Amino acid sequence: MFETYYGLTGRPFQLTPDPAFFFNSQVHLKAVSYLLYGLGQGEGFIVLTGEVGAGKTTLLRHLLSRLDASRYVAATIETSQLAADDLLRMVALSFGIAPVSDKALLLAAIQRFLINNHRQGRRSLLLVDEAQNLPVSALEELRMLSNFQAEGKPLMQSFLVAQPEFRLTIASSELEQLRQRVIASYHLGPMSLAETGTYIDHRLHTAGWREDPSFDDDCIPVIYRHTGGVPRRINTLMSRLLLFGCLEEKHKITADMTEAVADDLRGELSLPPQPDRPPSHPGQTDDALTQRLRQLDARSFRHDVALKRTLSVFANLVAGY
Repeated sequence: MFETYYGLTGRPFQLTPDPAFFFNSQVHLKAVSYLLYGLGQGEGFIVLTGEVGAGKTTLLRHLLSRLDASRYVAATIETSQLAADDLLRMVALSFGIAPVSDKALLLAAIQRFLINNHRQGRRSLLLVDEAQNLPVSALEELRMLSNFQAEGKPLMQSFLVAQPEFRLTIASSELEQLRQRVIASYHLGPMSLAETGTYIDHRLHTAGWREDPSFDDDCIPVIYRHTGGVPRRINTLMSRLLLFGCLEEKHKITADMTEAVADDLRGELSLPPQPDRPPSHPGQTDDALTQRLRQLDARSFRHDVALKRTLSVFANLVAGY
């Protein structure tokens, strides 16, 4: 909706990872350097951890998009709540290998595939997303796959992408052998205040933004305070802010607007309100309470108007089909 209103060519803050919107923050550049170093070693495991929404998947897809397809065969596993044998079947399916029920035959099929790639001068890469969900037995199966060799060279290299708790998992004594095969590891942290502003500007310009709407400079500190510099949180807040601007027909976004939208978004995701309580401050008067209730009623009225406007827009769209 707001894309059309503001003349954008796409959705600048979509939640689905898209390498076209990759942003080279300091933390992302450093992560890419570590990943490229690990890739250059051609063996073992590369571990990338980060908080939910930190941009791990986007970073990896950006890295893959830079690889020469004639030299690499990459497979991605995104559903990682799998038992050990199911993980092997998923590995086979991800590489386009027809899975079989017998484990020995399945391992032989995977090995033949990897050897064939090696003979053609192509390296096999396996990317496992949400690796924190894998049990120890499944991680051990991945380690066993890393034993496959031809002419003294490993046949497959694996990327393990996970949330921070995976670092505790891999530090366990049960995974000592796998841990010894980790040749590169990096934790992707949040962006700084300055990078948050540059990130927003980058994504807007990638989607064809021509400074409509414009943003007050004071908006960025508000966005950073509410999101902590985490890309997905920024995307969620910015999408809602642009939708608000569209519904209210605003072409300039202020810090007050940003604060109000962030508060509303946080309220939607929080617990239901508690029963009425006595004023927390003894000196609070009935006049102050009445004034606050009026403010809430005014906000509710604005939301009702925005909702009616949204329904009207959708009704017109439906009528056009």
